[in-house]
Amino acid sequence: MDLVDVTAVNVALPRIQRDLHAGPWLGRWTVSAYALAYALTLVTGGRLGDILGRRRVLLAGLAGFVFASWAAGAAHSPGALIAARAAQGVFAGVMVPQTLSVIGVQFPPGRARARAFTLYGMLLGAAQVGGPLLGGLLLHYDVAGLGWRAIFLVNVPVGLVALLGVDRWMDDSRATPPPRLDVAGVLLAGTGALALTLPLVQGREPGWPRWSVFLLVASVPALAAFGAVEARRERLGLSPLVPPSLLRRRSFAAGLVLTTALFGAVAACFIALTWGLQSGLGWSPLRVALTGAAWPAGMALTAQPTHRLGPPRARAFVRTGLLVMACGVGGVAGAFTGAFTGAEGDLRPWHLVPGLLVAGIGMGLALPVLANAVLADVPADASGAASGVYTSVTQFAGVLGVAVAGILADGASPGPAATARTLGVAAVALLGAGALSALLPRGLAWADADGRAPSRLGTIRASLLRHVHPGRPSR
Repeated sequence: MDLVDVTAVNVALPRIQRDLHAGPWLGRWTVSAYALAYALTLVTGGRLGDILGRRRVLLAGLAGFVFASWAAGAAHSPGALIAARAAQGVFAGVMVPQTLSVIGVQFPPGRARARAFTLYGMLLGAAQVGGPLLGGLLLHYDVAGLGWRAIFLVNVPVGLVALLGVDRWMDDSRATPPPRLDVAGVLLAGTGALALTLPLVQGREPGWPRWSVFLLVASVPALAAFGAVEARRERLGLSPLVPPSLLRRRSFAAGLVLTTALFGAVAACFIALTWGLQSGLGWSPLRVALTGAAWPAGMALTAQPTHRLGPPRARAFVRTGLLVMACGVGGVAGAFTGAFTGAEGDLRPWHLVPGLLVAGIGMGLALPVLANAVLADVPADASGAASGVYTSVTQFAGVLGVAVAGILADGASPGPAATARTLGVAAVALLGAGALSALLPRGLAWADADGRAPSRLGTIRASLLRHVHPGRPSR
């Protein structure tokens, strides 16, 4: 539900804006409200599962997500939709971290657990590829006359089935001893992030009013106070949300900037394509979804070879992948530039598919080894906190990418020129990320003499999964 909801909503944004009589700012907030709330609650949601019990927290998250999805589908004003999307993000941050934790606890090591993780990975891939297609089909066939609302309301029956399954088959578990929440860190990080992103997403359209400038300025002391609180907790031996000592590690700090550029560029690309093709050129949602499927198809071509061959050459794979992505995105930008200089009707799917396919191939080269490369130089006792920071940054980067796309947009109906401009900036960001990859570790040892993954890599991988889905025991 999480991945399908995130990917399917993009193709519906122009219709949502038109139906609720709002401008592109509503599309930006429909995406950003979810991502921002999700990023700010992800680590906290995992901690709640460790403290209160993962089954109980998963049931609460599922129930909340189902209700928020119904509220989004029933929304009749921009404010109601944005509030419902923020609630969806909060409850996604509560439910998603429990999933791998429960698999790790409930299935014994060996074939049963391996099969569970394999099915989990297959489902993630199907959700990423199928989300836009599902959104396009629901809009194209106008299921039950619901229009774009079906994209949110489809979560209701799926969520109810999931609730019954959790209640019937899932065991409960919790961490021993339970961790403590960094409440002050969560509040200050949320305040600073909201003060930074709200004017970026909303400030351009009304002409950068005083409140937007005030919030941008206010975000600086809020984030500074967050840093001071985290430093104090680290000195006292408590568990800070973001340990400052981690940011003093060059490879980790550079990796976070690289990650922000990558995920921000991807978010900007997808929302710009939605605006440019649907609002600018009048393409149908189904046509957009089918054309955009070239990107995940490219990822599928290289992701598995990268999993097998990439870890010993992680830096080279990340750098090559980012450069290939930049070339692909640049090619798509060139196609839109041609549409702008010529007749708009001249742009066809086959003009975009090669660039999208190349971008996906590059992402498949970089993404499977990126997390381990960013975390490689982090001490083992801090890898859990670093993994939580990394995962939250990927979500927050999506918010920034959407905000930048909005700033670069041209008027109420972004056309090919604005889309080309946004894609060009995304390509430059990917090139910059490729340059930063020189600060990452060269590679990770993949197997020792007897063919098993070494304990160092195992610790990094387990910690990443534990903080994307906190509480999962290491294997």
